[in-house]
Amino acid sequence: MALAKPPVQDNAYAAALALLDRAPLIDGHNDLPYVIRLSREAKGDVGAYDLTKIHAEGDTDIPRMQAGKLAGQFFAAYVPPKHPKPAGFALAQIALMRDILRRHADAFRPGLSADDVMTAKAEGRIALFMTIENGTALDNEIDALDAYYDLGIRLMTLCHNDSHDWCDSATDAPRHDGLTAFGKEVIRRMNRLGMVVDLAHVSPKVMHDTLDVTSAPVVWSHSNAFSLCDHPRNVPDDVLDRVAGNGGVVMATFVPDFISQSSRDWHRPAKDRYGKTPDGLDHEKAEAEIARKAGPRPKATLPQYCDHLDYLAQRIGHDHVGIGSDFFGWINPDGLEDTSVFPALVAELIRRGWSEADLEKLAGSNTLRVMRAVEKAAG
Repeated sequence: MALAKPPVQDNAYAAALALLDRAPLIDGHNDLPYVIRLSREAKGDVGAYDLTKIHAEGDTDIPRMQAGKLAGQFFAAYVPPKHPKPAGFALAQIALMRDILRRHADAFRPGLSADDVMTAKAEGRIALFMTIENGTALDNEIDALDAYYDLGIRLMTLCHNDSHDWCDSATDAPRHDGLTAFGKEVIRRMNRLGMVVDLAHVSPKVMHDTLDVTSAPVVWSHSNAFSLCDHPRNVPDDVLDRVAGNGGVVMATFVPDFISQSSRDWHRPAKDRYGKTPDGLDHEKAEAEIARKAGPRPKATLPQYCDHLDYLAQRIGHDHVGIGSDFFGWINPDGLEDTSVFPALVAELIRRGWSEADLEKLAGSNTLRVMRAVEKAAG
């Protein structure tokens, strides 16, 4: 993974740096814990991975997070859809994140409430929020939510790329026509606990079912606008039109195939009919064959990403848009290569005419509002 290109140094970039010095910046989704787990060298050992150095082969480490001016970071305990022991895997990833907090207390503080973001910013640290990505981690036990909350989990993504026992995925065949009765009870329990419901990865029917049930705002921690790129992981307009009424936030993501229709179309031969990589497929060989036939993979870009932000802001309002990078150590768009790039993103929006107030909402205040509303609804 190449390091981020030097940002354009102009008045907009200087203004972006100044804005992020005073306003909290929150990223809604990063898969660093799974990257550390998969690392051939570290094999899940946080100390061996050494977050204090710049990892040229990756996109997330402490120096670049600090350069990016992050005040809050949601890290995911990702659970692979077909893992035979999902709860155990989730707990192992939670332990890994707690080890990050223990080893790097100078850079991170535990994120347990919205107030921790502002405290972290005042301290020059980053509030680390632990999340679960894939509700299979519950093992169909509703009380597991309480245990995860007590361990520090403050957000759960209901599913991943596969439908499971109580929730349909956007990238798999539907099994339940949305949420089951148990799935709806999961939403209610998360509301009572004060845990944010994340609708990234779920089918549009699950999005609607959740919006019908929830008593608190929800988020899409890493999803874009379906109207600009027809990946099934993106949010369709009929759902977007309900976001403001819920008070939720769509956190636009950096994944190339969710940004660029050309990248999405180029990749189709390597995907199944639901838009995900089929089990057992050698992805590198598949991409090499596509490149042989169709030429190099089209790149997604920072301006294309900002097109999604513009669309979302116009469709659902500036009060309901955030940032969810989904950095995961793989291919990222030009201009969005690593966690140092957030000032360049803000600078691009300044050039497009976004106001300071709307940029502060995007950077973090919208997410903080959702978190406070979720906390208030708990009980």
